Amino acid sequence: MPHPLSRRRALLAAAALPLARPALAQPGWPDRPIRLIVPFGPGGAIDTLSRNVASRFADHANGQTLVVENRPGAGGTIAGAFVATQRPDGATLMMADIGANCIGRLLYPALPYDPLSAFTPIIHLVNLPGALIAHPSVTQQSPAEIIAAARARPDAFTYSSAGNGNGSHLFMELFLKRAGVRMVHVPYRSGAEMVTALVRGDAQFGFPTVSSALAMVRDGRARAVAVSHPQGSPILPGVPGLAETLPGFDQSVWHGILAPAGMERGLAERINEVFRRIAAMPEVQEAVFRQQAGRVVGGSAEDFAAHIRREYATWEPVIREGNIRAD
Repeated sequence: MPHPLSRRRALLAAAALPLARPALAQPGWPDRPIRLIVPFGPGGAIDTLSRNVASRFADHANGQTLVVENRPGAGGTIAGAFVATQRPDGATLMMADIGANCIGRLLYPALPYDPLSAFTPIIHLVNLPGALIAHPSVTQQSPAEIIAAARARPDAFTYSSAGNGNGSHLFMELFLKRAGVRMVHVPYRSGAEMVTALVRGDAQFGFPTVSSALAMVRDGRARAVAVSHPQGSPILPGVPGLAETLPGFDQSVWHGILAPAGMERGLAERINEVFRRIAAMPEVQEAVFRQQAGRVVGGSAEDFAAHIRREYATWEPVIREGNIRAD
């Protein structure tokens, strides 16, 4: 016969089980500070977004912090290569960029990882639309007029970009490809140099993000011709979407959260839940709109994975046919 004390302990343990189950069932992530690797330096759009999200992380994640760690270089692929080698335990995440996490191998053939298989998509956070802008000396006012002029005089116009393979380069190449016209590409080393060249009139066109174009458009140093989002942008009222001239044109610079490949589905869903709550906060959505003229997306991990696949299918022919390689 069991000792009375042992039997009492067993009964107490059994009685405690219903109380213990909910605590044991609570997701354990995160149980320590989490690193968010940002593929560019401090101060840019992706860094601003990352720090905005990180400042609200603890309120939704067991009081743990999200520590932003900048690892710039090689178009974001230095950060991508680092994250690809980390354990998929939720301790290291990455703010996704199209170069490092989607089309990187097309731009950098010697890239040591496959952007399409080296990561676990978590959540699509934001879309930042681009703006086709023109120097004030350009007499053509609409996308249709610009296309007609470029068709009549191939390579007569120039456009500046922030470098070979940069988003400002790719967006312009996609526009030219869809329009069936040619312009001369003049690459610079940064977005600031690209804007300076266009304002000086060294190039007639450019395709930065709306937020990057806003100041020079408002003070008359450049003119916004169209926006890459079909509905245009409330930040640039009266400026049409390119889709009005080129049906189906709908492209944005996008960012989201990725983890190393091989993450368990349950953990990926838990991380998605935390960032989805952050993305739903009105103050986050307002900050993205006010600071970057963008919009919050959200959704599931599967939604983000499908978006990345669509983006690859869009850009692969543009890059291959244009023989584009990053600087």
